[in-house]
Amino acid sequence: VQLQASGGGLVQAGGFLRLSCTGSGRTFSSYAVGWFRLAPGKEREFVASIKWSGATYYADSVKGRFTISRDNAKNTVYLQMNSLTPEDTAVYSCAANSYYSGNTPRDFGSWGQGTLVTVSS
Repeated sequence: VQLQASGGGLVQAGGFLRLSCTGSGRTFSSYAVGWFRLAPGKEREFVASIKWSGATYYADSVKGRFTISRDNAKNTVYLQMNSLTPEDTAVYSCAANSYYSGNTPRDFGSWGQGTLVTVSS
């Protein structure tokens, strides 16, 4: 499956953004999809994921502020990010796997390009 991430940009602290991850193929709705982020000087970090069933998982750092959802008719997974802080600044990438096996980068076989999110203080 091929993935296309979009929606990044510059936002002030306290603001919001919605990222989109659009996948190719008729079976995308059956894939587990995750969002990860990579900030300068840090390791890639799990943000959120969603299974084909709609079950969701979140990193503690974003729980209550970020929401992952999917629109299977549009082959798209969204990451709604609210109450953004400068610590959320990173390149956000979406990833997919034909089955859910966890929330580490190794659990996802297909990756899209990243989209940059910059939160100013």
